[in-house]
Order: sequence, then structure tokens, then C-alpha cells
Amino acid sequence: MNVMLGLLLVLVAAGAAVAGPLDTPGATKAVTCSACHGMAGQSPSATMPILAGLLPAYFKKAIEDYATGKRPSPEMEPYAKMVKVLGADDLAAFFAAQKREATPVRADAAAAERGKAAAAQCAVCHGPDGRGDPARTIPDLRGQPAGYLRNQMLLFKTERRSPGDPTLTALKALMKTIPDQTLDDLAAYFSSVR
Repeated sequence: MNVMLGLLLVLVAAGAAVAGPLDTPGATKAVTCSACHGMAGQSPSATMPILAGLLPAYFKKAIEDYATGKRPSPEMEPYAKMVKVLGADDLAAFFAAQKREATPVRADAAAAERGKAAAAQCAVCHGPDGRGDPARTIPDLRGQPAGYLRNQMLLFKTERRSPGDPTLTALKALMKTIPDQTLDDLAAYFSSVR
């Protein structure tokens, strides 16, 4: 037993210990985020976004907007300020490095089918299957929880998400033309795309 303990101590001292889930750079900083967004950004919720696989630039813009009040959210503002203190670059890199798993919350199949037919108008920015456009910092919608997607579209439609952001003017104008039922269908469709 003492020989095994001694060997373990030698391996740890030499840096050969097997890394645990919190040994990944940024993982300990992301623990607080896991309360809402799930471990490693894999949200199990119907209303919280999946952060795993998120574009670093998109993550950092969202954090900056939440922290400064440009994207109003009394829940997220204090956490965004904390992320800035901890290091937004580290957390953005951590979440970007995580393999995204689609939401475990299943969308209504009939709504998803209707949403597929209505999604052509979203393809201009998000692509034909919702993958987004990293070069333009447009996020991937695939597999995000339908409740989250619907809520974001409603916030855009009512000018409560990122009010005054000139880069979102066209999106908000489009959202105002889409009936709420169709927003439900679009959310179900993009949530169901794998």
C-alpha cells in the first residue's frame, strides 16, 4: 500500500496525474455557469441556451452586452460582470471547445415540420439548416432548446433584446412580420435539427 501511495505521489509531482473534468483550462471558471447552463454548457433546460460549441466572439459579445445593460437581463447582468472579472476569453474558449449536444428536450414534431417550411426566411443569416455564420458572428441555432429560441425571437420582435443595436435592425423588422405561432414552429424546427 505504501509503495502504491508513493508511486501516485511521484506521478502527481511529475505532472502525470490523469486530468479530471475541472482540469481543462476555464472549467473551474465555468462551474458557476453550470447552475443554469448545465455542466460544460450542456443545458438540460427547455429555456436556457446551450453554451457548448458557441462561437467565442458571440459569447464575448453577449457577455459584454449583458454586463453593460445593452442586452437587458436582471438575471444575467451580475453573472456577466462576474465573467468579465474571471476572464471572458477563458470562458469563451472553454465553451467553444466543448462538443455541443442537442437539447434533451424534444420539440413538438408537427410544429417542427411547420417550422421547416417557414425557415427559408431565416436562411439568409443562419443558413439553410441553422448552422449560423461564424464570419458574421451569427450563432448556430441547431439543437438549442425550443423554449429558449422562442423567447429570444419574441424579445427581438418586441425590441426587448439588444434595444438600439443597429446590427439587429433587419432581424427585428423581420421578426415583427412573423406571427407568434410561426415563431413557435420555427423554434421547434431549429431545436429539432441535429
